[in-house]
Amino acid sequence: MLIVALTFVLILAIVFGSYYLFVLRPETQEDQALKKRLGSATLREVPIGSLERPTTKLSNVGAVDVLLKRASGLTGPLERLVTQSGLKITVGTLLLSSAFGGCVAYLIVKYLTYFTYLGLAAAPFGAAIPFLVVRRFRQRRLERFEEQFPESIELIARAMRAGHAFPTGLQMVADEVPEPVGGEFKLVYDRQNFGMPMAEALKGMAERVPVLDARFFVTAVLTQRETGGNLSEVLDNLASVMRDRFKVRRQVRVITAHGRITGWILAGMPPALAGVLCIIAPDQMKLLVTDPLGIKMVAIAAMMQITGTVIIRKLVNIPY
Repeated sequence: MLIVALTFVLILAIVFGSYYLFVLRPETQEDQALKKRLGSATLREVPIGSLERPTTKLSNVGAVDVLLKRASGLTGPLERLVTQSGLKITVGTLLLSSAFGGCVAYLIVKYLTYFTYLGLAAAPFGAAIPFLVVRRFRQRRLERFEEQFPESIELIARAMRAGHAFPTGLQMVADEVPEPVGGEFKLVYDRQNFGMPMAEALKGMAERVPVLDARFFVTAVLTQRETGGNLSEVLDNLASVMRDRFKVRRQVRVITAHGRITGWILAGMPPALAGVLCIIAPDQMKLLVTDPLGIKMVAIAAMMQITGTVIIRKLVNIPY
């Protein structure tokens, strides 16, 4: 009986010893080497939730960020404007720049004219300058997107004709096409790659990029996914239509170039002339801000100038 027990213990020791030497020990050594390379000591110190994706900050100042997030009705359109412009700024920076521009405009006009009300009237124009700059960057980014978009769609169509899947075409556009189209398609590819439905990822791109061509693309892809058909042929036809629209737009800009230049000259000549007269004849220009009749003349002239500029802009801004 003792021999049987010793034999059982010996066999059990051989089995477990072999398992430890040939299976468990190599795995433990590989695990320890991997933890050493990854710095497991620092990973254990990471608090729970710190690896989550941080929310978008509206300001680098904590108190201001909390305040702006509460006013989502105001900051939502501003955040969308900053995102579409491609600038690496926050909504708080934009608002702070606007306030600074208003103060500078007030101080300059107050220093030149010694008239408080005229300085207060000029403050909104100075405050609007940062918003106009951001809108200009947004417009330029959307124009670059429209120029690059037909080529990107044709790249997806060629990839699908070569036998690749639609997500692979998105990845090719993200890797080969520069910003802003490459970044938008990379975001779409990453989102669907991490589990978001393709339809939701494409709709998100259409919301981020308020361009008619992008909405056409999303609608065509989603319709094809529901009804079937040759998507590469649809994309080729869509790219051809986009190029034709872009050609018409360039022709319209050429035809209206004379009117736009005339509008800029007529809109900029009175302020430029007023600035020159303030330098060479400040005593005469002071009458326009110190005399009641001069103030009325300046107000009427400003209203007529703004009205004329808006009318000229409407005449030369032809929708295509």
